[in-house]
Order: sequence, then structure tokens, then C-alpha cells
Amino acid sequence: MSVFFVTGTDTDAGKTLVTSTLLATASAQGLTTLGLKPIASGSRVTPEGLRNSDALALQVQSMPPVSYATVNPWAFEPAIAPHLAASEAGQVLKVSNMVATLGTTLAQTPRDLTLIEGAGGWRVPLNDREDICDLPHAMHLPVILVVGLKLGCLNHARLSAEAIAADGLTLAGWVGSVVDPAFAIESTRLADNLEILKRTLPGPCLGVIPYLEAPSPEAAKPYLSLPPLPTLETL
Repeated sequence: MSVFFVTGTDTDAGKTLVTSTLLATASAQGLTTLGLKPIASGSRVTPEGLRNSDALALQVQSMPPVSYATVNPWAFEPAIAPHLAASEAGQVLKVSNMVATLGTTLAQTPRDLTLIEGAGGWRVPLNDREDICDLPHAMHLPVILVVGLKLGCLNHARLSAEAIAADGLTLAGWVGSVVDPAFAIESTRLADNLEILKRTLPGPCLGVIPYLEAPSPEAAKPYLSLPPLPTLETL
């Protein structure tokens, strides 16, 4: 059983596309998969309860299938920072509760590859004392960093990688995701940025997804490769 935490350089960096695509790639190789989105803001009200589009995308790529509650145990309606959304809902997010819930899920639903997608970037607050990065730290998880390729990505990516290392975690790999179509047009400048990232980020590049008019795992799959799959021994 291999488990990774997926974070991004920012909101809308392409975390869900990358996570879904890696899961789809693993499934195509005959591996069992599980995508988890523990916290999701920006959910819509449905007869079945709150549903988040990112979490639903991960549920689709979880094979064998699992319930929505397994994928996304904490869902909030407003599309705002998780700690603010939780506060408006009268809840307090705690890392200890998340570790317990995810630990049970991993024990009851072992898969060849499990990807746990974070919310926003590395330092998004969960409460007054804890950040989202405290979750992978508590679970001793290797990290996959999704770099939203746009103006400013070099600073965002390098600072994120430095923060991951400072927290004592391993950057198992990073993925470039072109999120700005104007940035994609400047092919020479894009190549220059990628060269700097490959030279300065400590983990291997798992691929670069070009700007896609209709992003989907099937469209993105040719551009990504799986990281080496270590075995999770302890939580």
C-alpha cells in the first residue's frame, strides 16, 4: 500500500486533475486505487448532502468504488478557506480527528495507490494552531507537489518545496500544470521556467500537463508518470 499527499503551489494549481490522472494511470496498470479529499470547501447542496466536484472526481477514479463519505468526510458549502468554512458551519477542524478518520479508512480500504489531496496550498490554516501541512506530517507521508505554471510559479514552487523540506517530509515528485493559456503560448519562456524548476526542486518531475481546453484524466494521462511506490508501514 503506497500513500502520498498531494499539495499545490496555490488554489487552482491543478491538484485534482493531477490526482485524478495519477489514479487513472495506476488503474490502467492494474493497480487498485483510492482518492481522498478529506476537506472540501465549495460544495453544492444535493438531496444526498453536500457534494464537492473535486471529491467527486476522485471518487470516480477510486477502484474498486467507495462511498462519497469515504472520499470526503468534511464538506462545506462556501468556497472559502477551510477553517473559515468550518467556523461558519459551527465546526472545528483538528488534525488528530483527520488522522484517526484517515487511518481507519486506510486500514479498512487498503489499495495499491492512495492519494490524499490537500486543500489550497501547503500552509492553508485548519484552525488557530494547525495548518493542512500538519496532516501529512502527522501521517509521515511523502508529498507530490503540483506547480501551477503561470507567472510567479518559480517563487511559489521553490518556497513550497522549501517548506515541505523544513517540515521534515520528502518531496516524492512534482508535476507542472499549465493553468494560464497566455503562459503556454510563450513556449520558450515556459521551457526556461521548467528548466529552472527541474534544476532547483529536490524531487523528480513526474510530468508536465499542457494547457487543456477540456481537462480530464484521459487527456492528461499521456503527460504523467507514477512516482516510485513505497510501502506505507506506519501512520
